[in-house]
Amino acid sequence: MIGLLESLARPVLRMLDPEDAHRIAIRALKLPPFAKLVADDPRLAVRAFGLNFPNPVGMAAGFDKHAEVAHTLLKLGFGFVEVGTVTPLPQSGNLRPRVFRLNRDEGVINRLGFNSEGAAAVLRRLAARAHEGGIVGVNIGANRESADRIADYVRLIETFAPVASYFSVNISSPNTPGLRELQQAKMLDHLLARVVEARMRMSRVAGPTPLLVKIAPDLTLGELVNGALEELLLLAQAVRTGVIVARYALCVARFLRAWHRRHHENSSNAQRATRNAQPIRRARRPSPRLRRRRGTARRCRVTGHAV
Repeated sequence: MIGLLESLARPVLRMLDPEDAHRIAIRALKLPPFAKLVADDPRLAVRAFGLNFPNPVGMAAGFDKHAEVAHTLLKLGFGFVEVGTVTPLPQSGNLRPRVFRLNRDEGVINRLGFNSEGAAAVLRRLAARAHEGGIVGVNIGANRESADRIADYVRLIETFAPVASYFSVNISSPNTPGLRELQQAKMLDHLLARVVEARMRMSRVAGPTPLLVKIAPDLTLGELVNGALEELLLLAQAVRTGVIVARYALCVARFLRAWHRRHHENSSNAQRATRNAQPIRRARRPSPRLRRRRGTARRCRVTGHAV
C-alpha cells in the first residue's frame, strides 16, 4: 500500500518546487488521525544520554522545523523526532529559491538560513503535546542579526528545558554568516561553558536534559585535531553531553554530477556518507591528549547523525 502511494505521489511532488512539496507533506501529516499500528520490536531499543529510544531511526531536524507534526511522526514509527532549527525570534531565512534537488546525486542543496517561526510558536506547540510522550529533541540556533549569539543559545535552553527531551546546539550551518566561528576552540570553550551552565541551572526545575553539540563534518583533519572536535571531547564532561558529527556539509563541486554543482551551500547526498565517516572515526579514536584526561573526565557519548 505504501509503495503504491509513493509511486503515485512522488511524480506529482517532483513537479513542484522542493520547498512547496515539503509544505504539502507537512500539511498532509496534519489531516488523518494517524495511529501507530505495530509496536517496536524490543530488540530495536537503544538507551543513550539517559533516554530510552524505542528504535534508533529518527526524523532529523529540518523536516518539522516549527514542531507542527512531531507527534504524528512518532506515530508513524520514528524512534525520535528532532524539531527545528528554532531561533529565539522569528526570521524568514534566505530568499527563495533556496532548496534544490540533486536527482542524479540522490541529494539536495539547502540554503534555507534558519527560517523559523520563533521560540514562542514552537514552545506553544510542544507544550500542547507534552502529555503525549515520545522523544522530541529541539535543535536550537542563533538569529542572523543577533548581537550575542551565545546568549541566544542560553535563552533557548532556558525556554525549552521543560518540554525538550534533548537539545541539539547547531553551530555548523554555513547558511548563517559567521555562525561557524563558534566551532573555533576559544569560542567553543565559551559557548560550552554558557550552555552547560544554563542546562544545569534549568535542571533544578525541569530535570536533566541531554545536550548535544552539532559540528560540521567537513572540518579539515587539522581542525578536528586542534579545534572543534578535540575541544568538544575534552570539554563535554558533564553527564548526558555529546557530539553530533555527521550532517549536511558544504558541497564540493567535483563530487556532484548535477548542474547545481555551482552552488557551494549546504548539501546532503549519498556520497556524503564516506566523508561523514572521517569525523566519526576521529571521535571514536581520541587523541593521546584526550586519553590522558580520561582519568578525570566523566563519560562522553558520541553519536553520528545524518539528515
